[in-house]
Amino acid sequence: MQNFLTWLVGVAQNVGLKLLAAILTWIIGSLIIKLIIKIFPNGKKFDKMDQTVKSFLNSFVSIGLWVILIVCIVAILGVPMASVIAAIASCGVAIGLAMQGSLSNLAGGIMLLLFRPFSVGEFIETSGVSGTVREIGIFYTLLITGDNKHVTIPNGAMMNNTVINYSREDLRRVDMDFGITYESDSEKACEIAKRVAAAHANVKTDKDVFARVTNLGDSAVIVTVRVWAEAGNYWGVKFDLTTEIRKALEAEGVSCAYPHMDVTILNK
Repeated sequence: MQNFLTWLVGVAQNVGLKLLAAILTWIIGSLIIKLIIKIFPNGKKFDKMDQTVKSFLNSFVSIGLWVILIVCIVAILGVPMASVIAAIASCGVAIGLAMQGSLSNLAGGIMLLLFRPFSVGEFIETSGVSGTVREIGIFYTLLITGDNKHVTIPNGAMMNNTVINYSREDLRRVDMDFGITYESDSEKACEIAKRVAAAHANVKTDKDVFARVTNLGDSAVIVTVRVWAEAGNYWGVKFDLTTEIRKALEAEGVSCAYPHMDVTILNK
């Protein structure tokens, strides 16, 4: 009995020391990791780095450090590393089969990092959703829509769909269609539209202002106006010219058309 108690005390001391060392390692390691993650993106070497790359690296480094800490704690507890490696390999295969979609998102995140079709702060459209890129993570990308909704899109889906980037170029072309009646003077309508468009303060006058008849509809002659503006002024120019050109056309006797149908009744 004495020998058993002596053995039990020795085992308890050994396990207790390992457990204490593991707890201390976890506490100290957690503090170090948080400190590294806090300092890592703010270093001088990262000042000129693109925000997209910085966010991705921050997430990747965070996950890597936590994995290393967990492996160290397992080693401190006395678990043979060969068994740990075998368990990790087995878990990796099982997780890979169970998380094929997540791995696809991870691969999509890496592709986004390499090809950079968009960056944080740019306005894009993809998968039927448009918004400003708030965050590009390892697995998901966060968009903020115009009405302030948060939309999370898997990176794998983004890489397999068309992405329209509205912010990458400094200038955008504003296209507008106006329908006038067939009885109105189409050449006069084009001259009015061109004059009003060229007078707008945010329209680029060094670019051609286009105003031509482009289509003959069922109920209207379609006059298309195309101007160039800075990307940030796109919607302002479009809304302003839509109102101003319509008012100018009506003020000078050019009637705007509306859908209608002429019905002829024959009495026999």
